[in-house]
Formats: sequence, C-alpha cells, structure tokens
Amino acid sequence: MSKYVIALDQGTTSSRALLVDRDCIVRGVYQMTFTQHYPQPGWVEHDALEILSTQLSVLHDVMDAFAVQPSDVNAIGITNQRETTVLWDRRTGEPIAPAIVWQCRRTAPIIEELCADPALRERITDTTGLIPDAYFSASKIAWLLDNVPGAREAACAGDILFGTIDTWLIWNLTGGAVHATDYTNASRTMLFDIHAGEWCDWLCELFNVPMAMLPEVRPSSSHFGVTAGSVPAASRAGSFSFPSIPAGIPICGVAGDQQSALFGQCCTRPGDAKNTYGTGCFLLMHTGNEAIRSKNNLVTTIAASEPGVSGLEYALEGSVFMAGALIQWLRDELKMIGSASESEQLARSVPDTAGVYIVPAFTGLGAPYWDAQARGAIYGLTRGANRAHIVRAALEALAYQVSDLMTSMVADAGVRVETLAVDGGAARNDFLMQFQADILGCRLVRPANAETTAAGAAFLAGLHTGFWKDMDEIRSKRVIENVYSSQMDAARRAQLLSGWKSCIERTRTNQTVE
Repeated sequence: MSKYVIALDQGTTSSRALLVDRDCIVRGVYQMTFTQHYPQPGWVEHDALEILSTQLSVLHDVMDAFAVQPSDVNAIGITNQRETTVLWDRRTGEPIAPAIVWQCRRTAPIIEELCADPALRERITDTTGLIPDAYFSASKIAWLLDNVPGAREAACAGDILFGTIDTWLIWNLTGGAVHATDYTNASRTMLFDIHAGEWCDWLCELFNVPMAMLPEVRPSSSHFGVTAGSVPAASRAGSFSFPSIPAGIPICGVAGDQQSALFGQCCTRPGDAKNTYGTGCFLLMHTGNEAIRSKNNLVTTIAASEPGVSGLEYALEGSVFMAGALIQWLRDELKMIGSASESEQLARSVPDTAGVYIVPAFTGLGAPYWDAQARGAIYGLTRGANRAHIVRAALEALAYQVSDLMTSMVADAGVRVETLAVDGGAARNDFLMQFQADILGCRLVRPANAETTAAGAAFLAGLHTGFWKDMDEIRSKRVIENVYSSQMDAARRAQLLSGWKSCIERTRTNQTVE
C-alpha cells in the first residue's frame, strides 16, 4: 500500500517537494532556490529550465533521502506561483524566452492601451472576475508573441504552447503528453470566462492570443497524466541538471498557490476564509457556487474543489503588497531589528505605538484601494517615538491592511467571518496574531501544519485517488496549534481603525509625492 502523496510546491523564489502521509503530516521537505532576474527596472524574469531543474531535483532528493520507492507514492499534487507566463516550442520543449513573472510590470502599457475604455474594463471584470492589470497572464503572452521574433507565426501554426508554471511542469513530467492546467490557474490569466468555465474567444481576440496555444482546463482534483521518467526540455538544458524521476506516478491535483492554501486550510464551504502572511498578504473567502462580483475592488476567482462537487466553486480574493516585506525593510534597510523574530519582542516592550502609524505603500496600495501612485509614509512621529514604537506600528500595519480587505469582503459577500484560518511566515508572530484578532473582532486559528499551500495540492491529489476518503477525514486529522480570540473592546478598536483610515486618506491625497 502506498504511504505518501508528494506535493510539488513551485514558488516565486524556490521549488520544494514534500512528503505527506495518511495522517496529513509532512514527513519530509526538500527545497532549492533559483535565480531572480531583473533585466530592466520593473521587469522580473525566471528561467523556466532552471525552475524545472530545481523542481525535479527536489523531487528526486526527497524520495532518495527518505528511501521512498515509486510504489510508496500514491500520487503527485502540484501548486505553483500564479500568473507567471511561459511560452515554449512544442517540438523541442525549449522556452522561447525567459518566463515573465507575475510581479513584472513591463506589460502595463498594453493594459493601458487595450483596456482604456471603462465599458470594456467592466466587461473584462464581469467575464474574468479580475481587474484589468499587467499582474495577470494575458498581456504577458501578448508581449512575448510581439517581441520574440517568429513567435506569433509559430503560435498560429500550433508550434508554440502557453502555460502557467503548473502547465510547464505537467507537460515536462508527462514527457510532453499532457498540455493542461486547472480551473484555478486558468482563472488568473484574464483569458478565461469563470462563469462558463472555458477560454473566452473575445478576450483572446482582444489580446491577439491564438487559442491553439492554450492548455486544456481540468478540475483541480483530477487526472493530469503520469510521470514519464524523462522530460522533453532536458535536451536543451544547457548548464542545468535534470535527474531521472520514476515513471508511472499519477499527477492528480493542481491548484494555484492561494487557492491551494484555501483548500489546505479546509476552507471549502461558503464563508470559510484564510489569510496568508507572506511577502504580501492574500485573503480568500470561499463563496460556494456563487461568483460574487465585488463592489469593493476585490477580485473573483475560481476555488479548488474536491471530487464530486457539482459545478464550479468560487472565492473572493484581496491582496496587499507589503506584509513580511515590511518587516524585511525594518531589518535590512532601517537596521531596526536583527531578525524578523525580534519584532515581536520589541512590539511587546511598549504598551502601544504612541500614535505612530505606518502605511507601507512602497509600491502603491493594493486592494481595496488599488492606488499605484501612493507611496509609503510614517505618521504621528513625536520626539518620544522610539524604535519599539515604529516596529510595533509596522506589525500593526499588517493587521490594518488585512482588516481593510476583510471589511470589503464581508460587505461583498454579506457573510460575517467568525473564524479566520491563518498561515505564512508572519503567522508565527503571536503578537501580530493577537492584534489581528483584536482589530478584526473575530477568532484566528493557526494549524500545526504550516505547509498549508503544499497540503492543499496533496489533498487534491489524494482525494482523487482515494488516498483520503473525503474532506471530513482530512478535517478530522487537522491539528490546531493556536487559537486567538479578540480581547479588545469595540471603542478601542474603532479608535485605532479611525486613525488608520485617516492615514490612508492622507497617503492617497499625497500620491504625487515621489
């Protein structure tokens, strides 16, 4: 009997492989970082061959280190950085250019030109659930087709394939046999009709993307082929190594990282919500079979579903740009702390921020404001303000930004969130988690398994194969490490939020300041 499901967690800065057993416990993890390329200001690129090499290497390493035989592996699940765009030659497996990363802003002029008409922007949002932006894949595909010599002609002839990172991995793992993605990743391309559940003709025409290059779209928990043991791209690998991998292991779960984390937190029912505290923050609320159109600048996306669910399921999503990155700024640029963990001790050393607020709009404000021109600011400084006050204000800023998202989400969904599941690096900070519970006025739950993104991919794969019977079995095995209940009275909460709102408005008013 097989012992494990393997989750491949392909992130923005590293590739990981994790062994998950029948008790939903991660028994082993291997990780490799890869190179971030910044060829011009605002441009971010990855080498898709390096991503493939690192992902195959950690898969090989985790199986080797824990003496895992192919017969021990029930299935593979894949979760990935979303929106990052790869185009490759169907015949050789060679990428035609570096992958354009979700963070890259080079295609903003394409969005400005094609989506200038407010009525068209509304139609795009109605169809895709997304706010037109260079963040999503559509303009990245268009840029590559227009800027790589011969790419458009080859794409029209059916010789160039598009994929987000999950599709690139699936195609290579299956020896080029399967060109597919799942609903969650497709819903982040801005080419997908999230209501019809299919690629959208008029959007492909708008961005001049040949539909022949798009992958087949399948449910997140379904069969995506089997490993072939060798990969088509290996012959073009150059300096990268491609270790052999066992053939015949089924790939049965795929989801973009944030939808995978939602599933990994067992948030599969309407009103369930999770927040991931990473470099940024990603708050998602499950809305069942209803694709709720946000009136507060959130996006609507497709959620990963367990097998047997009728129809597509959806989630509302909001993101903030600066979360853990704000703490890194305190450490690396201001030298106020020596490590991220030191921030908790400093924050507890003072009773409050002494009126200091930080609005971390270093790259603009994300949801629900979407103010790209806003810039960061510190307010309320007095002669008595010290390092501890500023560090505490930075941690509180994370919680205020999540509060803004939650307020918008609750207004859109008409459902109050009683419990918020939390994960990510900053979720280990007990001061921040307690303050977050206080400022939201709800309960926070942090699971013992911090690997919720990888867990989601594993659960999707294992549910399809019967490794786990159903979500009730998975929920029964979920271990909660900590629960945070609100301890702040309503008047104090209102006072703090009023101060934050005032600072936000002042930041937006001064958006011409560079």
